[in-house]
Amino acid sequence: MSKFELLAPAGDLEKLKVAILYGADAVFIGGLKFSLRSRASNFTIADIKEACDFAHKHNAKIHVTCNIVMHNLDVDGLVEYLKELELAGVDAIIASSLYALKMVKKYTKMEAHVSTQASTANPSAIRFYKNEGFDRVVLARELNLDEIKMCKDSTPLDIEAFIHGGMCVSYSGRCMLSNNMTNRDANRGGCAHSCRWCYDLIKDNKIYNPKGDYFAMSSKDLCAITLMPKLMDIGINSFKIEGRMKSLHYIATVVNTYRKLIDEYESTGKIESFDFYINQINKAENRLTSTGFLNGDPTVNEQLYDLNLTCPTKEFVGIVKEYDSKTHMVTIEQRNYFIPHSKLEVFTPKKSFIIDVADIYDKDNNILDAARHPLEIIKFKCDTKLNPYDLLRLL
Repeated sequence: MSKFELLAPAGDLEKLKVAILYGADAVFIGGLKFSLRSRASNFTIADIKEACDFAHKHNAKIHVTCNIVMHNLDVDGLVEYLKELELAGVDAIIASSLYALKMVKKYTKMEAHVSTQASTANPSAIRFYKNEGFDRVVLARELNLDEIKMCKDSTPLDIEAFIHGGMCVSYSGRCMLSNNMTNRDANRGGCAHSCRWCYDLIKDNKIYNPKGDYFAMSSKDLCAITLMPKLMDIGINSFKIEGRMKSLHYIATVVNTYRKLIDEYESTGKIESFDFYINQINKAENRLTSTGFLNGDPTVNEQLYDLNLTCPTKEFVGIVKEYDSKTHMVTIEQRNYFIPHSKLEVFTPKKSFIIDVADIYDKDNNILDAARHPLEIIKFKCDTKLNPYDLLRLL
């Protein structure tokens, strides 16, 4: 087993299971309370129990976020909630509030991880958290490689660093745009992603952006593919992928890509070619990416001003639900449009291969001229055995 933890996001149980099957050593999720991603925090205690049982069966761990900026009204019920999470089997709590972290250590045996929202950016702060008895620090995302190394070398405490996903335009997520514009507090779970809205650039009542074009004020997403060997050499304990709001296909693709890269470098001491991993990442629905702060302070090239530069894909057409070995019929849940006689790539946790699809049918065995409706149950014949959670991409 790798000495490096690959930590993936999940917004629901299906995504959590996919993340683990496709290579995650741990998954972070949000419950119904105290979480910063309210729209992706729909895990009830029963869901969390099921998540923990599945994860532990596959030698993986579950981290639960309790990382809101806690106002006085938010404190009530915290200890009781933490005890519920421990009984469900949760391995670690991620929080930025010193009070919340102290309650984790005082009342439970779960690990206490200092959230990136705490903006930990220097060795002195890490030593403070070590002395407080906390188990891990998630570094601020505004550090370069030299600063990360300095932090890691300063303490035996576990260090977690972000390697992929959205980068908040504000320092360590401490943004007030959403609160100001919509009365939705980004630091208490309600971010409206105001930095990604469409804006006109106006001066003296004149609009300067071309007609039909708009501007955002967000950064490109982080992608540390080419810097992973350096981060592994530094000795980072856990590599974190951001994206609890992302799709199942995105999570599977990104997790599996980093899993293979980590395994290759750990087993051989080198990466033969980054091209394969970059091409795999590009298959996921994604915005433009950069290395963020890792190579130094970002320039204009790391910003995303033109919303026309976003690049979602529609290659992901379905997820396998079941396979009938007697009839060779595969049942899928359709996600994007495709037609009969298509050539599909089957993407699995271990390998990818190509299949040719002939006729396609609905759940009642009526023949279809196209798969048009997302989440529709589709059937087709396939001589190659497919497994639940295999993903299908259109070539």
